Amino acid sequence: MKNDCNDCNDCNEYNCPVVATIDMIGGKYKSLILWQLTDATLRFGELHKQIPQATPKMLTQQLRELEEDNLILRTVYPVVPPKVEYKLSVLGKSIKPILEAMYYWGAEYMQNNGMTVSCCMDVHSKK
Repeated sequence: MKNDCNDCNDCNEYNCPVVATIDMIGGKYKSLILWQLTDATLRFGELHKQIPQATPKMLTQQLRELEEDNLILRTVYPVVPPKVEYKLSVLGKSIKPILEAMYYWGAEYMQNNGMTVSCCMDVHSKK
C-alpha cells in the first residue's frame, strides 16, 4: 500500500524527514549558498558575486534562515568597516551529498529535455 502524505495526519512540520529537509534547504537560493560554502568561508560580497541573481535583501534573508537552522555559522569581526564571514556548520557540511544528488538528478533531467546545464553549482570543482 502506498503511503501518501496527504492521507497521513502525522506528516506535519517535522514528523516527515522530507518535509524537514525541504524546509531547511528549500529556499530560492539556499542550496546555492550552501554549495558555495562547501569548501570555503566567504563574506557577503563574495557570496553575492557567486550568486548574482539573488538580490542583497533575498541573500540576507536566506543567510539568516540558514543560520537559524544551524546550517551555517556567521562570524562578525569587531572592525571598521564591519567584517562578517559565513561558513558551513558541521550540520551544514553533512548536506553536501544531498546537494550533489540534486545536481546530478537535475542535470540528467535537463539534458534529457534538451536544456543546457549552466549554473554556479559545478560539482566537479568541489570534489
